[in-house]
Amino acid sequence: MSSTRLRHLFRPARPTSAAVAVLLGAVLLTACGEERKGAADGADAPGTPRGESPPERTAPATSGHYVEPGAGDGAPHYRENNAHRFPGRMSAASEKAADAQRERVERVLKRLWGKGTWDPGPVRAALRAELGADAGEKLVVQSMYARWEGDRNVTPEGAMIGLRVRDDACVTAFVQKTNYGAKTDGPFPETGCMEPPVGH
Repeated sequence: MSSTRLRHLFRPARPTSAAVAVLLGAVLLTACGEERKGAADGADAPGTPRGESPPERTAPATSGHYVEPGAGDGAPHYRENNAHRFPGRMSAASEKAADAQRERVERVLKRLWGKGTWDPGPVRAALRAELGADAGEKLVVQSMYARWEGDRNVTPEGAMIGLRVRDDACVTAFVQKTNYGAKTDGPFPETGCMEPPVGH
């Protein structure tokens, strides 16, 4: 064998950049999460004068991520990300007025549901007849929101209702084959008196 060929066979291989990155990462992470030697047994902490003990911790340890108040154990920014789904506040007087209209709407929906009528056109006509001409532009009746079933979007039978009672008060309602319902809310930021669709 020639000496050139032997040198090629026995030459040390160069480390690849991936191997260097893995090795560097391992070196950097070996001490992560470990308490500094001496910190647990009362040795001086950085910034503490020699001979004095470090101050006691008064705040409880946290889980490490921020959770917005009112989000329970959910996503950290649940209310911020879903602000469009939270209705505005109603004054006491508006709540009382909205509740009276909710009862009227619910009576109509009960009657329509009993007859098997839940298409938007007949629902709109029945509500306008009950609520009077003043409900004209304050009343919105539309098809139910489409939802994903199996491998396609499906729009269920039924109607969604939004009635503006006052600037800060709404009645949101629905009627469909299986049931009906009505409730009072303040207006939603993006959809007014119509409850917004569920995202994902």
